[in-house]
Amino acid sequence: MKTHIYLDNSATTPLCAPAAERMRNLMDTYGNPSSLHSAGLEAERILSGARREILEALGCPGASPKQLVFCGSGTEANNLALLGSARAKDYKFKPRIISTDGEHPSVEEPLRFLEGNGFEIIRIKTEKGRIDTDSFFDALTPETILVSIMLVNNETGALYDLPHIFSEVKKRYPDTIIHCDAVQGFLKLSFSPQSLSADLVTINAHKIGGPKGVGALYVAPEILTAKKIVPLIYGGGQEHGLRSGTENTLAIAGFGAAAKYGKENLKSHIEKTEHLRELLLEKIASDPRLAEIRIKRPEAYIPNIINITLPSIRSEIMLHFLSARGIYVSSGSACSSRSKDRSRALLAFGATKKEADTSLRISLSPDNTEEDITIFTQALAEGVASLIRI
Repeated sequence: MKTHIYLDNSATTPLCAPAAERMRNLMDTYGNPSSLHSAGLEAERILSGARREILEALGCPGASPKQLVFCGSGTEANNLALLGSARAKDYKFKPRIISTDGEHPSVEEPLRFLEGNGFEIIRIKTEKGRIDTDSFFDALTPETILVSIMLVNNETGALYDLPHIFSEVKKRYPDTIIHCDAVQGFLKLSFSPQSLSADLVTINAHKIGGPKGVGALYVAPEILTAKKIVPLIYGGGQEHGLRSGTENTLAIAGFGAAAKYGKENLKSHIEKTEHLRELLLEKIASDPRLAEIRIKRPEAYIPNIINITLPSIRSEIMLHFLSARGIYVSSGSACSSRSKDRSRALLAFGATKKEADTSLRISLSPDNTEEDITIFTQALAEGVASLIRI
């Protein structure tokens, strides 16, 4: 019998079996990938193999190894994308960057830094999970050096129509760099940097069943050739000069195994998650005790993220109620869950301040079961019944 039910997979995922097995088998691989002796060459072989697996999972099987830069996290990869490209040249005009009002903190905070250093930042509205394309294209000018938009919103599950937006940017201004934070979309749906028309794409290991402490940035070949991105970390020149520091070989190996596993099972994982989502929504709709629950419904979405609004019960109170019963969900992004500020993503979606304070995010995994959903909805109903009186 399960001791807990984990429904917070957008915050992090358990280590999948192939990643755990590979990492166990490589625990004694201690060589530095930059060393030229046999121990170092073995570490480099492992690194290269994982790099190929991740590029293949990203839909880039023929890409150069230079096009995937390993970082310490998705946050670092986003910082490299934004700060590294913005700092790559001097400008004789006020450079403009276009993003949205609901981005992850690892994009929003670098943007605020650039804003304080002379860059003009335009944040396009994303009400109801839809990018205001009229405002976006009105904001697009020859001074726009960079566009950065997430593929999937980490709190609402909204899936943005980036292929249309990004391809139009490239038609109008081919030199504008396009970055996509695809952390929540990678191996949750099928895409590639080419299908998105993106120059820079951020992905992460621990959102796909890999270990924490490793992310990656895909870099288009023309960005490398034209040197349109510069490093943030200087040192020994690892990762083809874009991210110095000895690579975390063991974690990268786990990243590769998780990516390979996710690619091989993508179709079945999507189908399983869609089924669990529909079951969850059906159980909420059919239980009279949950009649006042409101589901945030983006225009387009990925199936694994469901955001609900509770009836006058603060998120953290319900979180503690469920956690005491071994059921784990969240109130939003794990990166900002300890902040006292209300969720920017939910306010951008159109939630009121009260709704933002009473929202829960349920994020599913193909490893979840129908029983998990049944137990969760029953506990949620019990929580609503008992906490609404407090």
